[in-house]
Amino acid sequence: MLAFLPAALFFVLFCVSVREDRRRFRNAVLLGLTLMCGSIGLLFQIPELPSPLDAIAVLVVLVVPTLGTLVLGGYLIRNGLTMLRKEGRSPTNMLSMAAGLGIFALIALVLGVAGRGNRVVDTMVAGLVMLVGYVSFLFLCFLAYAFLYGRITVRGDVDYVVMLGSGLICGERVPPLLASRLEKGRQIHAAQVARGGRTPLLLVSGGQGSDEKLSEARAMADWLIARGVPQEHVRLEDRSTTTRENLAFSRTIMADADPGYRCVVVTNNFHAFRAAMMARAVGVNGQVLGSPTATYYWPSATLREFVAVFWEHRAVNLSICAAITAVTTLAAVAAA
Repeated sequence: MLAFLPAALFFVLFCVSVREDRRRFRNAVLLGLTLMCGSIGLLFQIPELPSPLDAIAVLVVLVVPTLGTLVLGGYLIRNGLTMLRKEGRSPTNMLSMAAGLGIFALIALVLGVAGRGNRVVDTMVAGLVMLVGYVSFLFLCFLAYAFLYGRITVRGDVDYVVMLGSGLICGERVPPLLASRLEKGRQIHAAQVARGGRTPLLLVSGGQGSDEKLSEARAMADWLIARGVPQEHVRLEDRSTTTRENLAFSRTIMADADPGYRCVVVTNNFHAFRAAMMARAVGVNGQVLGSPTATYYWPSATLREFVAVFWEHRAVNLSICAAITAVTTLAAVAAA
């Protein structure tokens, strides 16, 4: 059982880190390290497992990830075509297709070029696989922990339900993506009222863009009031232009009214974990909840969120990528 000791250690560190604050990216990395070390430990145990447990272990650790990678590549390409058809041609809408094509391109490169006796080429391909492996590991960490974080529910009384804005249709109408957030916030507000505790304020957050006829906060407030929310239960933050400003300006409003406030923040589910990290960074006292998103939209949106998180931690990530590149280059020179 010593093979599972690293996994147990990382799991303890994960639990401690989550207990301190659920809104840290290191939680995702520790969860990923736990799962990775657990899988390696299981591989070491395969020779000692009785049949059919040994076959099941091989299936879980080796076969499923391999087939899953192929299925994922195909799914991402199909999703990319759906995004182009429904959302139009833009770099962000092509993320899922690019990722799917990248998976098959790397597989083709490894199968077609590596292992042909050219040590320099083999070394360079190995370095590329290590780079892709590092980024893929971080993405899987992000995905797994974002899923867990999305299971958070409202506990106890809250003073504010903060809803983050997004762009308006024709500069004045709430789009479906934003309507999902507002409906989630309205449901939380109704549940808080029904449980007989304090009645929270709905704090809608979003300024007016250059192409908008009114602020996002005003459009959001009108949407809520039109659906039965009392006007006195709605508060506007109408100066922000980014998610970070949404959170920072909302925090100022809440802290000025009550330094001991408690809140929940509502955004779409693909954005919840990254928004939670930003909420921690600006000092918001509350967790972030996600509202439903159209299934076809989720993969590209999640990839976009991961790219943003990767870049926010660019000092560490680019340093590791640079180190892998440097070691690969030196090894290739030595092999020449």
